[in-house]
Amino acid sequence: MPQTQDHRPISADALDRDSFYIDGRWARPATGDVIEVVSPHTEQVVARVPEGRPADIDAAVAAARRAFDEGPWPRTSPAERIEVVQRLSHLYAARLGDMAELITIEMGSPTSFANLAQSPAPWMQIEAFIAIARDFPWEAARPGVLGSEVLVRHEPVGVVAAIPPWNVPQFTLVSKVVPALLAGCTVVAKPAPESPLDAYLLAELLDEAGVPPGVVNIVAGGRETGAHLVAHPGIDKVAFTGSTAAGRTIGALCGEQLKRCSLELGGKSAAIVLDDADLTATMEGLRFTSFMNSGQACVAQTRVLAPRSRYAEVVDALAQTAASMPVGDPADPATEVGPMVARRQQERVTSYIEIGLGEGARVVTGGTGMPEGLDRGWYVRPTVFADVDNRMRIAQEEIFGPVVSVIAYDGVDEAVRIANDSDYGLAGTVWTADVAAGLDVARQVRTGTYGVNTYTMDFAAPFGGFKASGLGREFGPEGMAQYTEVKSIYTPPPAG
Repeated sequence: MPQTQDHRPISADALDRDSFYIDGRWARPATGDVIEVVSPHTEQVVARVPEGRPADIDAAVAAARRAFDEGPWPRTSPAERIEVVQRLSHLYAARLGDMAELITIEMGSPTSFANLAQSPAPWMQIEAFIAIARDFPWEAARPGVLGSEVLVRHEPVGVVAAIPPWNVPQFTLVSKVVPALLAGCTVVAKPAPESPLDAYLLAELLDEAGVPPGVVNIVAGGRETGAHLVAHPGIDKVAFTGSTAAGRTIGALCGEQLKRCSLELGGKSAAIVLDDADLTATMEGLRFTSFMNSGQACVAQTRVLAPRSRYAEVVDALAQTAASMPVGDPADPATEVGPMVARRQQERVTSYIEIGLGEGARVVTGGTGMPEGLDRGWYVRPTVFADVDNRMRIAQEEIFGPVVSVIAYDGVDEAVRIANDSDYGLAGTVWTADVAAGLDVARQVRTGTYGVNTYTMDFAAPFGGFKASGLGREFGPEGMAQYTEVKSIYTPPPAG
């Protein structure tokens, strides 16, 4: 990890902004509309930023369009673009603490998670994409079968709309902006209204790194703003992370317009505990993979599949794990489960707990009501359900909170069947003393990513989902290729 700056309190300028970042400068908004960023812990307004409207999006797209059609960035060499992004990496490394703190302030991510994943992981992405860009086949010759010589080029796809969600805002924004930059694209980013602050810190770093005017533009706003951006005729590609429902709408619109899109959507991932698993090690893993970011993670393992012979043992162990996780102020380093991002999310998650009870599932820890010792904030008690049938709504629908269901199975074949009995296919894990057996399970579960006795994302490898979990891939060379169009140039065969 890089050495970060000595920590300083977040400045008022980082919290209250009056401008968007458009065309390489801080631009006044078209209206006086304001987004009030509310702390999920205190329920008090902690920051204010302008709310983007269609006119602001039009200005940002126009700037990105000029920068792509007329500016130098798409015409620079990959080496020149890598040099600029390398400067960004150095600047970013010095601000990891600030980035993590902003995300904790704006959306309540526990600082224990924010300092692990909300800012270091985006920096790691930048470094990984730089390495990938150095070896990427931007232009390669190959012999043709009809006698011609063929030159295959990866050219920038054009102007990209980058739309990250609120739960891991910087992680998902960097996963779009950096490969787009390295490919020679220009970008209009629309951060979520719940988490706009980190995006403007990124804008400062991009500006300081020497990214030319118009190459990256940032306008925060809500659904109306996002819909205008997606439908804008000046956009060539949409890169979206968010709910499957929103992804379907975006995908349909992009299909109608023949606009490129990549969609990283929801999940309902299953952790399969085999009968030989070491439960101590398994629970240590599930403590993170099932409850990361207070359960607000698309890859969270929210279905735990346990062999019937060890079902009660797994339920008890998972309940003890969930009950032992400190819940409270996300700024406290000891906190493992913080608040939900908004009251509506708290109400949504609580409603699913009530649905589970109505379906006949049994709460073994957690349940409705505020966690002990808390009388404010949008908190949900870490909850484990037992006696869950995979057909229940709590086993099929993405809850996006600290709620886990334990489902019994008889035999590995049934475990795989249950894991695959889902509209989603984003992630999953298997826990076993036999890695070879785990790999056999991993090959049968239809998800885009999978872990044996662990779950992580490696930025050298593609990330994305099967089925309703999305289209396209992020990270790795495959993620870089999402921001290119492929051109074939045919030349005459050599004379003689």
